[in-house]
Amino acid sequence: MSRLLIVAGALLLLAGLAWPWLGKLGLGRLPGDLLIQREGLTLYIPLTTMLLVSAVVSLLLWLLRK
Repeated sequence: MSRLLIVAGALLLLAGLAWPWLGKLGLGRLPGDLLIQREGLTLYIPLTTMLLVSAVVSLLLWLLRK
């Protein structure tokens, strides 16, 4: 369990350091991401982005367990 936490922390650190470059990939503006704008309210729900990130994290965890 401690190894998993260390790897997760390292991945979060790398993602944080690479954020300026990751922002250029277009994550958060994919087809399927919902943006509702009304007077006095902006609601953003990144459905496609969440599914993509979840699939990548699941694949990484599966590879680390093998």
